[in-house]
Amino acid sequence: VQLQASGGGLVQPGGSLRLSCAASGVTLSNYAVAWFRQAPGRGRVGISCINSSGRPQYYPDSRMLRFTISRDNVKNTVDLEMKSLETEDTAVYYCATDLRAETCTDYDGLYGYWGQGTQVTVSS
Repeated sequence: VQLQASGGGLVQPGGSLRLSCAASGVTLSNYAVAWFRQAPGRGRVGISCINSSGRPQYYPDSRMLRFTISRDNVKNTVDLEMKSLETEDTAVYYCATDLRAETCTDYDGLYGYWGQGTQVTVSS
């Protein structure tokens, strides 16, 4: 199982980015897939998750005002669209899944497979 996160970059405050998590060796639609981020000097925190039924969750719920998680079952990807980005969104973003996970959790210890991370920098 391999996950690859992509789509990060440098964006100005108020801008948008779309991250993508591509998988090989696993059909992502069968499992929960989560996005986490780690800002400099901080721990890794959950952002959003989509379960095996396609139900999205956001951590906290207010995240849904700016972030949208979605699946593309044809491409076998899970995307995270981020709008109205703020400097506080600067972090390395990771996608994760686990072959035991059908439901979502923002506890990173329950995910056994991780992408390599993609850097998002929000700066003017």
